[in-house]
Amino acid sequence: QLAESGGGSVETGGSLRLSCVASGYTYSGSCMGWFRRTPGKEREAVTVIDGDGRTYYQDSVAGRFTISRDNSKNILILQMRNLKPEDTATYYCAAGGWLGCTTYCSGDYCYPTPKVAEYIHWGQGTQVTVSS
Repeated sequence: QLAESGGGSVETGGSLRLSCVASGYTYSGSCMGWFRRTPGKEREAVTVIDGDGRTYYQDSVAGRFTISRDNSKNILILQMRNLKPEDTATYYCAAGGWLGCTTYCSGDYCYPTPKVAEYIHWGQGTQVTVSS
């Protein structure tokens, strides 16, 4: 079970910190991530992290958002800075299976999959609204 918290309303340029507490399952080897959805659009990966700490960031959030995880506490964090109106969405915490997930490599840069279909555990979502 995954439970998100920390959503809310901020002005452009503001910051928010989302938390996801995982329970009932050992996620330490799983890929975990934050996804978002806006009305009329498909759910998309914002950022994901695998059990070894490798990360993927969507281009639009790279440099503004930071994902982290504390496996000892089963917590996933998304620190969001310099928020923009286009970041407005429902944000979901998700986890893949306990064996890990697909890893892609481009040269020396390897990252966990951002594909929604590989994430099988989902939270209920938390709303983030950024006003201009």
